[in-house]
Amino acid sequence: MSFPQNTGNAAPFPRLSILLHWVMAALIIIMLFVGLIMAHDSAVHYSSLFTLHRTVGFLLLLLVIVRLINRFANRTPALPMDMPGPMKLAAHLSHILLYGFIIALPLVGWAMLSAGGYPITLWGGCHIPPLMGFHPHLWGALRCLHSLLAYGLILLILAHIGAALLHGIIRRDGVMGSMLGR
Repeated sequence: MSFPQNTGNAAPFPRLSILLHWVMAALIIIMLFVGLIMAHDSAVHYSSLFTLHRTVGFLLLLLVIVRLINRFANRTPALPMDMPGPMKLAAHLSHILLYGFIIALPLVGWAMLSAGGYPITLWGGCHIPPLMGFHPHLWGALRCLHSLLAYGLILLILAHIGAALLHGIIRRDGVMGSMLGR
């Protein structure tokens, strides 16, 4: 079996796009791990983890807005010409899904806390207004949805990493390097 030669024909992303990508990637990984710990071990510094989770979740919501503005202001590099159509379609759809999940998760979390009647306090005592009034039954449904979205995001991230490795190791087409600043 032979792998294609490095065509390196993918242009690099703008520096701000690269910075936002990697900062958000790190924050999302932290969020997912903190969320999993909170869901499965309530005895371990739950209050501190909960504050961290809320604060980073709100920060991610703000960053994804900045990232979307940046994405529309700075066009993304074209995918390699020799990339098959179905792979291009999968790339575009997966990015839409990633953005959707990254927006939906903090909004559902915010709505969930609001419906549960919980105050939303970030680090430094900053309070965020509730999205809705107290609705205990809705809180339960939103909590379930928040968990399902988190597991869905984990699967999407694994697929995203797999696609990056496919481009970097097997296709060697420069796509992975474009987000590494090469």
